[in-house]
Amino acid sequence: MTSVKDLLDILILDKIKETEFLGLSKSVGSPNVFGGQVLAQAINAAYRTITNKRVLHSLHAYFLELGDLETSIYYNVSVLRDGGSFSVRRVTASQNDKVIFILAASFHKSEVGYNHQIKMKSGIKQPEDLLSWTDILYQYNNFLPKHIKTFFEIERPIDFKPTVIVNPLNRKDLPPYNDVWFRLKGGPNQLNLPVKQQILTYISDYNILVSALNPHASKAHWGNTQTASLDHSMWFFRDFDFKDWLLFSMESPSTHNGRGFARGHIFTRDGMLVASVTQEGLMRPIAKK
Repeated sequence: MTSVKDLLDILILDKIKETEFLGLSKSVGSPNVFGGQVLAQAINAAYRTITNKRVLHSLHAYFLELGDLETSIYYNVSVLRDGGSFSVRRVTASQNDKVIFILAASFHKSEVGYNHQIKMKSGIKQPEDLLSWTDILYQYNNFLPKHIKTFFEIERPIDFKPTVIVNPLNRKDLPPYNDVWFRLKGGPNQLNLPVKQQILTYISDYNILVSALNPHASKAHWGNTQTASLDHSMWFFRDFDFKDWLLFSMESPSTHNGRGFARGHIFTRDGMLVASVTQEGLMRPIAKK
């Protein structure tokens, strides 16, 4: 999957019935279905049942089982409520009659109200001054651990530029923060808001648990730690576009009992807050044999 068209082809589901849909999967380097893909496909299914032009404002999801890349995913949408201002949908994703994922999503009509937001961090390096994952691969190819090199070699329709490049050979604990610029590699100039939200949700499952692993980097890394998304929540505040870079600014308040918790905010380059994300993930040390 190398282009935005490839991504959209994956996210837009085949309709079976009014509330039933089918989706396929593409690998992002993991042997299992990428959590961001299931999230975005479930939103696509939910949106297909919204007929009153309401817009997604929040979602809450749980990953119940690992998804099989070779098996189609069946999405069933339950219409829970269509009230005067809000519409609520529940989506279950299944493979071989086993539920692997559940989502609750709420949609809101356009209203006039108060407006404020937190500020983006000051002093953040701009994307033009940073290396992308592809740049890092080419520049430091001979020094990267195999698991990192393999991950960076996967072609993606998204460019990621971390504001800090960590030397994986210099094992030391780091602050529980992670800031990453991202943007789409080309694609359609005009995307409607529902599609942009689906793509943004897909991207939001990248990078977020890095902040939870950072404080333990002297002993823990992706090669010796079993990780998986357990749950994911997201709130959408304002419209945006993908023509310029967006900043995903993340932090981890806690890791404990084999789980890491992280939260983040997504900003436009000029500091407009687009969305907020929380996720708890499995962070289980792999026992040495």
